Amino acid sequence: MTLELAAVGIGTGPGAALPAVSAVAAPGHPGIVAVETEQAPVLASLVAGGRMKPDTGRVLLDGHDDPAGIRRAFALVDTPGVAEPFPVMSLKRIVHEELAFAGRRPSRGDVATVLDELGMTSWADTHVQRVPTDVRVRLLAELALLRPDVTGLVVTSPERHGGAVADWFAVVREIARRGVTVVLVTSKAAAETASALLDTIADDPLDASDDTSTSTSTTEGPEDATRTGGPDTGLPTDTTDATAPLETRS
Repeated sequence: MTLELAAVGIGTGPGAALPAVSAVAAPGHPGIVAVETEQAPVLASLVAGGRMKPDTGRVLLDGHDDPAGIRRAFALVDTPGVAEPFPVMSLKRIVHEELAFAGRRPSRGDVATVLDELGMTSWADTHVQRVPTDVRVRLLAELALLRPDVTGLVVTSPERHGGAVADWFAVVREIARRGVTVVLVTSKAAAETASALLDTIADDPLDASDDTSTSTSTTEGPEDATRTGGPDTGLPTDTTDATAPLETRS
């Protein structure tokens, strides 16, 4: 599944809310959208995720205009004001709500299993605002992928939470190499670093098993967070509908 943003924009001229941007995202190769200002990342994410029609340009899914298909296939991840958790929500509470949204019975055992599979058990009671950015991105991305029909992600502005770009982009890159189509909306400075990192690896997602350096999971808690290579989480999925706790869909 390929998503192309072809010169999409909101407004015109030097004061456009979203100056025209272009990117191509495919399994194994994240698409990187570089934007500035407070509002532009949200607008770019809404356009990329099929939630807003651009004033200029086109968003194509496998070469076709298909806004409904984009909305079904792509989840917005950590988009400010649209799909971000409250800063004081604990990780276990976020997992509980996202499991319900994915149609699974969010029992304590299910929550514990998900956190264990993600290597985040020690972070369970920690407010999401206090975890490293790579942990945050991993958690919210993996939970979004539990939703029915979701095979693509639009990840918004991870750099706003701090941390090294290389750390959180390794998570984005590894998820893409598992066959997920990922659009990363980020600042121009972070995009430059991410693009340089992307150029150092092969584009073929089938090669992911041969590149353990790109796979990250957090295995320790707040006392000593370490990142090591790890296998796919293998988190279970379900297809029952539920109400979205973290995302306002349009």
